[in-house]
Amino acid sequence: MIRFENVGLRYGTGPEVLRDISFRLEPGSFHFLMGASGAGKSSLLRLMYLALRPSRGLLSLFGRDVNEIRRKDLPELRRKIGVVFQDFRLLDHLSAFDNVALPLRVSDASESVIKKHVTELLNWVGLADHLNALPATLSGGQQQRVAIARALISRPSLLLADEPTGNVDDAIAMRLLYLFEELNRMGTTVVIATHNETLASQFAHPRMHLEDGTLVVTAHGPA
Repeated sequence: MIRFENVGLRYGTGPEVLRDISFRLEPGSFHFLMGASGAGKSSLLRLMYLALRPSRGLLSLFGRDVNEIRRKDLPELRRKIGVVFQDFRLLDHLSAFDNVALPLRVSDASESVIKKHVTELLNWVGLADHLNALPATLSGGQQQRVAIARALISRPSLLLADEPTGNVDDAIAMRLLYLFEELNRMGTTVVIATHNETLASQFAHPRMHLEDGTLVVTAHGPA
């Protein structure tokens, strides 16, 4: 699914923010990406969802070298990837329902299918009473859950989440992680970036650790 070989990344002419990153993620795997703020987690995720290309090294996604992917082919690949951004990136003029429905509408799903799946998913993340609410009227935690639902609605082949539990309480955080696990059991490859060691340690998934731009260790949580 994802292959990094000696990947480096720098912004402009600055120093490398990621150095000599090498790992492989198999289809259907679930990994936590750990590291303190500033360690490079968001930059690594941006490489994975094709927002950036590496400065050096090999990055392969879905079996294709990203440096050889033509610009016109990027939208098709990106439709296979669900992304939960740290800053949510909800559309302010759309309701919670319509924000989540957007990926399905882009793919020309029927309105009956959209209504069924969007309503079910928003109910699952605890927002059944906020279907018509605009983002500005929702709390940070509620906006986070809308963003997560939007990333999940198309059942992506690859789900990337940047601190998806940072704005919710512990009970909701566990509920969301169980939702990610359910998606993973259905075949989606999942990468969750977090600095919450306590949360990650409650799950038996591999943990990749970034420290100062270098991948220093891969470990498993308790079985």
